[in-house]
Amino acid sequence: MRRARPLAVLLAAVGLMACGEQAPPALEESSDPGPIHVHGLGVNPADGALFIATHTGLFRAPAGHTRSERVADRYQDTMGFAVVGPDRFLGSGHPDAREELPPFLGLIASQDAGKTWRPVSLMGEVDFHVIAAAGRTVYGFGSNFDTRQPDFLASSDGGRTWGERTPPEPLVDLVIDPADPAHVVAGGEGGLFASRDGGRRWRGWGDGEPGLLSWSPSGRLYRVADDGGVAVSGDAGRTWREAGSLGGEPGAFELGARGELLAALHDGTVKQSRDDGRTWTVRSVPTQQIRAGG
Repeated sequence: MRRARPLAVLLAAVGLMACGEQAPPALEESSDPGPIHVHGLGVNPADGALFIATHTGLFRAPAGHTRSERVADRYQDTMGFAVVGPDRFLGSGHPDAREELPPFLGLIASQDAGKTWRPVSLMGEVDFHVIAAAGRTVYGFGSNFDTRQPDFLASSDGGRTWGERTPPEPLVDLVIDPADPAHVVAGGEGGLFASRDGGRRWRGWGDGEPGLLSWSPSGRLYRVADDGGVAVSGDAGRTWREAGSLGGEPGAFELGARGELLAALHDGTVKQSRDDGRTWTVRSVPTQQIRAGG
């Protein structure tokens, strides 16, 4: 089992690394770049607000509003992101350049809808690009600070301690069966894979087409491919049928609180579908686009 090293030691780490291990720019308050490079999406059960995790911070679009606003004037590069309860989020990535923190945040948690964050484990050790959680079970895939090699870890105690797993290939997404936290389907760089034992053993799965994934409580598994094509499976990914098209390359894909599908485009626009991916409408538009359009 792995535990985080003492924070005092980790604070000695130098070099602030973000996407591609480059530091986010020092940003002046008057030049907010808005949401750049969307990493994750989630809907807060407390109020139905959409949260958008990006390279340049966390953004919030209230229920019934298309305009997204920055949360708490923070510029934390939130790579991995998951909503796990009302106002309760998990995250990972790299700190705001104004914070004196290690470059890799490990697993962090918020109890106030992203306004503040606290370390849970692995601070300074791991940068999770993918986080999936169900109850006390948490999976994380990212990079190791010391080795710069991929790390795939699993936790059964909410992310305090971890067991090492071997992924079938570098992962771009992972979803948990709503009926069994040990049953996961992962999207790799080249295909789909499934595990029935919490990521210890894997096999190639379904038609092999890679993509971002979302698993609904009803049992339907959804996938959006790099070209925006959306497919749905009723048998945990063994077989798929085409459903529709997002109309662009996805940056993130998630299931909303009411069963709607949510997908982010790379310009920061978030679309939603209420008919299993057949048709899509705009859920959120970056503030900068609204201003540019007058």
